[in-house]
Amino acid sequence: MSVTIILIIITVGISWYAWQNAGIMHKWIFHPFSVQRDNSWYRFITSGFLHADFTHLLFNMLTLYFFGDAVERTFMMLFGPTTGILLYLLVYIGGIVVADIPTYIKHRNDPAYRALGASGGVSSVVFSSILFYPTSDICLYFLLCLPGFLLGVLYIIYSYYQDKRMGDNINHSAHLVGAIYGFVLSLLLVPQALPNFFQQIASWDGLF
Repeated sequence: MSVTIILIIITVGISWYAWQNAGIMHKWIFHPFSVQRDNSWYRFITSGFLHADFTHLLFNMLTLYFFGDAVERTFMMLFGPTTGILLYLLVYIGGIVVADIPTYIKHRNDPAYRALGASGGVSSVVFSSILFYPTSDICLYFLLCLPGFLLGVLYIIYSYYQDKRMGDNINHSAHLVGAIYGFVLSLLLVPQALPNFFQQIASWDGLF
């Protein structure tokens, strides 16, 4: 069983359990005010295994399923099974943690603010995949399909705009930071991926 599948099973299980147990949801959700007050730094990780509802959970886990396996196999191929899995977890779990750092800084004095979800880690994995396979199609809701590098640019622009606009209850900052983290970390781990990234784009049939 792949690590991606194990992560999905754990996340579904914890999210489902937290829906039935308000105490767990309250204790594990990302609450910057409590992190600062109580030093409950574990929330940076635990909140990534919680989701607001079934739709939120389904979208994140489907995305992780479609992209995680490719990234996991790529790291295992490049670094071997053990190191590859550890680096893959660094991309995913690290994405969850790093994506919430700006949120913590911004909202640490706001007792009303809370956040949850694996979006930072999922965005990290997606953009790691885009680095390795930039011309592979990514389909939005199985309708609009674009190569990863184009969708990645649109995603960054959209997340940045929505974060500045602050017009909904979605933590777009976490999406943006997670995406950048996943791309940059993967590039640092596999520097040779950058020339390959541009070579794939240059030879993409739809470029001209």
